[in-house]
Amino acid sequence: MKRLVEGIKRFQTEVFPAKAALFADLATGQTPRALFITCGDSRVEPTLITQANPGELFTLKNVGNIVPPYGSMVGGVSAGIEYAVEALQVKHIIICGHSDCGAMKAVLHPESVAGMPTIGEWLRQADAARRVALDNYPDLREDEKLDVLTQENVLAQLDNLKTHPSVASGIARGTLNLYGWVYVIHSGAVIGFDAEQGRFIPLDETHIPTATPRVRGRALVQAD
Repeated sequence: MKRLVEGIKRFQTEVFPAKAALFADLATGQTPRALFITCGDSRVEPTLITQANPGELFTLKNVGNIVPPYGSMVGGVSAGIEYAVEALQVKHIIICGHSDCGAMKAVLHPESVAGMPTIGEWLRQADAARRVALDNYPDLREDEKLDVLTQENVLAQLDNLKTHPSVASGIARGTLNLYGWVYVIHSGAVIGFDAEQGRFIPLDETHIPTATPRVRGRALVQAD
């Protein structure tokens, strides 16, 4: 705790004065560029990974970067999504998994959280990803299977995200983009799902892969 308090002192005496103008602007409101949904793991720090300034990311963290389907449970994740899209009008939503994820290890081995029923119930939202990983990649090593599950979980949560009315509406209007990322802790790499290629690829500032389905015009069919 002493180290945390010392950090506050350094923030107040060094960091805050250097960004005084930014914090003065932030004192009157927020206009984040993106909603960033990621795991509660202490090693995953969105503003550090993206080098974003305060006020640029609206962040939701939970065990396993889970997004429950709309209506399945009322809670902070669903409320945060609705607020970010409707009130803050973010243009981008990122779901970011990460390597060596304890939640994904528990999804692979549910018996490991038998004594933690709340976590076990929460992680059932990743059952679809677990089924894909186990059924389609039975011969992989444990670490390889974990990597596959981590990626498949990001895709499963993107599917759940699209069931939220505010998100579905934004996608249909072409004003909201979705992204699926995985952060690799030991290397600092970030890979993103490219809907055009159907796979995860390294992020590149000249090509930012999107997981948003291509929006096509809706034809009006008139009855005879």
